[in-house]
Amino acid sequence: MEYIGRGLEAVGVAIIVIGIAVSLIILIRQVARGGPAQDAVAEARKDIGRSILFGLEVLVAGDIVLTVAGTPTFTSVAVLAAIVLIRTFLSLTLEVEIEGRWPWQRHHEPAPKESV
Repeated sequence: MEYIGRGLEAVGVAIIVIGIAVSLIILIRQVARGGPAQDAVAEARKDIGRSILFGLEVLVAGDIVLTVAGTPTFTSVAVLAAIVLIRTFLSLTLEVEIEGRWPWQRHHEPAPKESV
């Protein structure tokens, strides 16, 4: 189980690093083609944020597996809780940065009006 937990952590880091690299390559290509730099930077920031969010989710899964796989102690569970809280806070703030709204404020479309 420890190998699985470490593997998940490695995958989480890889997701973040590869996501950032791909986003920067796309940004450089768009700017080099003469596209609007401001739009390209905004899109790259969103892509990087999504990569970080996904990577953080995988890292949390790895931490959970590592904590549960061993003999859980009060200290290890407390450390896991702190890590999860910090990463959850980071995820929420990244979500707000990317989407411009809180996660619970998603697409609330008004009900269709009835014709009279």
